[in-house]
Amino acid sequence: MFEPQGPSGVGFHSIVYGIWSLSATAASSPDLHGDPPAASSAQGRADRNELATVAVERTRMPMVVTDPRQPDNPIVLANKAFLELTGYTADEVIGRNCRFLQGEGTSRGALEQIKQALAEERDLEVEILNYRKDGSAFWNQLSLSPVHGDDGALLYVFGSQIDVTEFRKVQYLEQSEHRLLKEVDHRARNVLAVVGGIVRLTRAENPEAYAKAIQARVQVLAQAHTLLAERGWQDVSLEDILRQQMDVRDRARVHLSGPALNVPALVVQPLALVIHELIDNAVTHGALSTPGGRLEVRWQAGQDGGVELGWREAGGPSFPANPRRGFGTAMIVAMIQRQLRGQVNHRWEDGALLVTLAIPGASLAQTA
Repeated sequence: MFEPQGPSGVGFHSIVYGIWSLSATAASSPDLHGDPPAASSAQGRADRNELATVAVERTRMPMVVTDPRQPDNPIVLANKAFLELTGYTADEVIGRNCRFLQGEGTSRGALEQIKQALAEERDLEVEILNYRKDGSAFWNQLSLSPVHGDDGALLYVFGSQIDVTEFRKVQYLEQSEHRLLKEVDHRARNVLAVVGGIVRLTRAENPEAYAKAIQARVQVLAQAHTLLAERGWQDVSLEDILRQQMDVRDRARVHLSGPALNVPALVVQPLALVIHELIDNAVTHGALSTPGGRLEVRWQAGQDGGVELGWREAGGPSFPANPRRGFGTAMIVAMIQRQLRGQVNHRWEDGALLVTLAIPGASLAQTA
């Protein structure tokens, strides 16, 4: 209904408006008297009515006065700053309830606070989203103050406003910066934890192979980071993640199929590392290590909004009699089951290696 508050105290509001009312109306209310000035000279006290009117009209703080004794509590006085703030003319303001400043984005909670304060005839300070005549929105810091007569009856309601839109923007930028710093810290910790795991758990027969294995896995994280940066740290297509890890492979023997499906930014690096381990195993030990081997990758959306991916290698070496669980498999399990709370299943079927990955929608939503 109303708008924002100014730095002056409530006493100032009632003083100014009481005097403003007396000097601006043909016949002032006999029960309405302004509060005595907190500090004034003899001449200042003598001219206080006129000075108050000058102050209200010349101040850059928008001000209005409404009359709750009339139906719908209309505006009876408004200063120039209020008209400049809202873009309305005097004829468009006088006689109307302040709700014409409300719009689609105005908080119902703020309106309820105003309603209760008016009903209880008490002071109120609240921020509310209002709209100008041209439709543009502004954040309004509203201060309401009831004006009572000598007998205690409510005569008017004084409202002062401050456009705090720019201040809100600064606050939002500061909060966004704080969230960004926390997010960067969170992501950095995650990546460092993964790198630490890679360094601790990677096994190799010699230092050269060890360094090469670590370098390859760290490079995967860097590639995924680049992909995220290109997408503005937004959701990334699952197909893009797959293709990024398979660009240097024999694409003629690799078949990818599935619908357009995006995954949250924080899932991209763990998932890229999982795909790297799968493709590296296929090239080193699996289907792509032999001329006739083939790889087929299919994906689909899970029933709960998650991701389901099927990995099938055919035409590769036969299933080993005593398979050894290597670091790659351990990392896949850690990434999918522990970090993303999903499921991993390996099995041999008709001479083909089948790997299924399932990440539930709840985990994706929580990660996002």
